[in-house]
Amino acid sequence: MKREIEDSIVVGAALFAMFFGAGNLIFPPAIGLFSGDQWLFSLIGFFITGICLPVLGVLSVSLSGGTISDLASKVGPKFSLIFSTILILAIGPLLAIPRTGATVYEIGVAPLGNFNPLLVSIIYFSITLFFVIKPSGIIDKIGKILTPILLLVIGAIIGTGLFHPIGNPVTTKLENAFSFGFLQGYQTMDALGSIVMGGIILAALVEKGYKNRKKQIKMTTIAGLLSGTLLTLIYGGLMFLGASISPMVAPDISKTALILEITQFVLGPNGLLVISIAVSAACLTTSIGLTAIVGNFFEKVSDGKLPYKLTVIFVCAFSAVMSVVGVETIVEIAVPLLVLIYPIAMVLILFNLFDRYLPHVAAYKGAVLGAGLIGFVDAAKALNWDALNVIFEPIYTLVSHFPLADYGFAWTLPALAFSLIFGLQGLYASQLKLPSETI
Repeated sequence: MKREIEDSIVVGAALFAMFFGAGNLIFPPAIGLFSGDQWLFSLIGFFITGICLPVLGVLSVSLSGGTISDLASKVGPKFSLIFSTILILAIGPLLAIPRTGATVYEIGVAPLGNFNPLLVSIIYFSITLFFVIKPSGIIDKIGKILTPILLLVIGAIIGTGLFHPIGNPVTTKLENAFSFGFLQGYQTMDALGSIVMGGIILAALVEKGYKNRKKQIKMTTIAGLLSGTLLTLIYGGLMFLGASISPMVAPDISKTALILEITQFVLGPNGLLVISIAVSAACLTTSIGLTAIVGNFFEKVSDGKLPYKLTVIFVCAFSAVMSVVGVETIVEIAVPLLVLIYPIAMVLILFNLFDRYLPHVAAYKGAVLGAGLIGFVDAAKALNWDALNVIFEPIYTLVSHFPLADYGFAWTLPALAFSLIFGLQGLYASQLKLPSETI
């Protein structure tokens, strides 16, 4: 029993560290700055998409079978492959992994001196490759080595800022702080990452000798709760610091510049070195976890034709080049893709958690269709192309009147409606068929 608790803590610490990457460090202070005196309401919204949903995602994957393919397989094998590939690329070399490298340079290295961004990126992803080139033991390396460093440094920044507040949050005219925080939670990409991180967590438990399904689910739940608790404390602290510094900085300050300002206000001249260590540790843990996930995924779906080692080498090399474009650019690129696939991911997570209550497996197809349609509309809006705006303007207006649209849940009604229609139709069709033994 003692060993199980210790292993759950290590896995939970590693899960927290993989979640807490580039976006998790730079977005909460920016949300706090924008929210001002309403930062707590933004935290509640952010808590749903940035903490609860990722933890549920890990548990959902564990319940569904252990892989992203298992999570989406009830919609259909082709959909499972396409969705899984898009998701892996999004949280991998196209967006999330390069963003960690860009953040390390902009926050952790550039303030310390004039360094070549490409050279820094090459060194950073070389370290990532060092940790992932051998897939065994990755969780232990993160949980036992990198997570304590991350918690110590971030804890020092937040603790000092709480005991010696920078200032009083300004009063803002933000109409719906909860909705703002909820939508900003998308940007961490943790709910998407959780779908694939669940697989690496289960693999780590199997590697440690836990092959009983009930025990795996129990330990995954404990690990998820631990990581969620740590994330809540860290996010809350960072948002408070962002709100506290609101009277002293311009409201349009960049996310990376904001965290630097906060650290210098809190820790003085040594702040730059401290934030450099914090950023490097935070981003590295996420980069290691995601790169390993991408390598395992493509090796499996290609039946070994794309070997793990070759894939992770390519991912690190590609990400090193991609990260040079900068954090803000990567964030802008990410938005349309995120709003497209996030509703689908949320539906899959929730439906797998409540699978036993669904009338028929066809309900998955209906829910994904409904959520996907709204995701497509939101993605078109996020692109902000004049030609698309002219065509979709009536649809934008219609969707804005859907229940919960102001809170980022416009997809809920279509997803539920289509899932009910498809589920009942599937149930009716299955009842018309004769049992196989009578045929």
